[in-house]
Amino acid sequence: MSGAAWLMMAALAGIEVNTASQAELEAVRGIGVSTSTLILAEREKAAFKDWADFATRIPGVGGRNAAKLSASGVTVNGSALKPAK
Repeated sequence: MSGAAWLMMAALAGIEVNTASQAELEAVRGIGVSTSTLILAEREKAAFKDWADFATRIPGVGGRNAAKLSASGVTVNGSALKPAK
């Protein structure tokens, strides 16, 4: 399987921000090189506990962007973003 095909399958299967590689993170629409680099740097300090922790530590990931990432299959500590009530 080619690298591109593997990344596409990984994106469809879901991406866990606490374990994903930089390439896997960048395969998600809305996560570019600078954001993936920041995610990896913050993850080295401590794993992300939940979506609130992720949004606090990663600039630009607010409610709307977090919802888009979650809809794309991104999880934080194994959980999708819970819809606002």
